[in-house]
Amino acid sequence: MKIELDGYDGRILAELQADARMSMTELGRRVHLSPPAVAERVRKLEAAGVITGYHACVDPAALGYAIRALVRVGRAEFARMTDTIAATAEVTGAWNVTGEDSWILEIAVTDVAHLDRVLTAFCALAQTSTAIILKTVRERGPLLPP
Repeated sequence: MKIELDGYDGRILAELQADARMSMTELGRRVHLSPPAVAERVRKLEAAGVITGYHACVDPAALGYAIRALVRVGRAEFARMTDTIAATAEVTGAWNVTGEDSWILEIAVTDVAHLDRVLTAFCALAQTSTAIILKTVRERGPLLPP
């Protein structure tokens, strides 16, 4: 279901991406709409698939995952690759992409030995190339209507 987004919707999306825990009353105050009006707009954005969910942002390092890496994986059988991704809890993001490599994976591991164990599963499927993330400058910025 495609909907037309207006300025209010854009402001609602910006506010919720900054803090999805705020009440409808606070959200309405920030975007200059009544709580029922803002709640209805949020419901419509959810129904249209614009808002797909709400989640907590967790710091991997605080959970003991000292290393995060991006792994490029060459051409591998699609079903085997998706099965391996699903079976590997350390994979925090996976994208099937165009270009020289077929996949880009984001992984979180506790140390280099853990990294080696995770990579071994993917090296059995295709050639890999790994880049350890040194510093995150922007994880996921707000996305607003064009």
